[in-house]
Amino acid sequence: MSHPVMPVGAQGQSPDVPRSVFITGASGFIGQALARRYRALGAEVRGMDLRADLANGVVAGDLTRPEQWAEHARGCELFINTAAVVSLAADWQLYREVSVRGVRNCLDVAIKSGARRFVQFSSIAALGWNYPEQADERSDVVIGDHYRYGVAKGASEHVVLAAHAAGEIECTVVRPGDVYGPGSRAWLSEPLKMAKAGALILPNGGKGRWTPVFIDDLLDGVMLAAGLPQASGQIFHISASESVSCREFFGNHWRWAGRSGAPRSLPLGVALALTWGIWTLNRMIRRADEVTPDTMYMFARTGGISIDKARRLLGYAPKVSLDEGLRRSEAWLREIGQLS
Repeated sequence: MSHPVMPVGAQGQSPDVPRSVFITGASGFIGQALARRYRALGAEVRGMDLRADLANGVVAGDLTRPEQWAEHARGCELFINTAAVVSLAADWQLYREVSVRGVRNCLDVAIKSGARRFVQFSSIAALGWNYPEQADERSDVVIGDHYRYGVAKGASEHVVLAAHAAGEIECTVVRPGDVYGPGSRAWLSEPLKMAKAGALILPNGGKGRWTPVFIDDLLDGVMLAAGLPQASGQIFHISASESVSCREFFGNHWRWAGRSGAPRSLPLGVALALTWGIWTLNRMIRRADEVTPDTMYMFARTGGISIDKARRLLGYAPKVSLDEGLRRSEAWLREIGQLS
């Protein structure tokens, strides 16, 4: 295996390797991948997650109780917040505690620890689901009662950019596309389980837009955004250069599950009514489940996203094609025994 190197932008921009990095959500799919890459480059990496992983320098904690883990972040040069409510079914109170107050707690810890740069992981969900083709960083963020995850992500960006504007710490916001690759539970192993059960349902004939970005490409984009001076105070979309239909992307899971044709579909209105009923029932009986109207909205997105700003300012260029990314993903699913 070749020794990992810092990504170099189109105009030869290459960030310095930070001496030390602190990552929240360090045991998640993206957090682990970031930690491995920074470690391989020679940085000291520490982190926090809900459960400790002391072998990898990760202590237990959550964003709402920073006193549990603040000391562990002392002296970090770069602070990356990937921790979030990873759910489309949570209530407003939880989103507020984690995505607003929790993010402010992270900023306070980063400042006290002496960090030079704070990187906030947002999401293209901040744009909502009904946005123009090739939406860019100037497009509206979503507000309202629907798509709570996206509303919460937009609110977290506000907290971070307010701290930057006030001169408290240099901040950068990253909005990844739909990140997949070896280790992805959300977009590989969970949809595959649903496909095997015949329960993978896409609204509107699967015509909604999907913006897959392979994990290695995301890491390149984040490292450029976290380390280059021109990224300070900016929001960046980090994704692949083009979107595909949900039918095209999740058709792979359907095929991997040994099924012919394409995933089942319902008109969006019917899918929303059905998932609203299921979601209401689940809340009454206190069952955790991601079958929600917001999931259907996510699968009905109307546009792709533009990565022109990241290309222009950072020299970011995705390298892994969708075919290659899916080939590596399928190999991983076989390796972990999800595919025979």
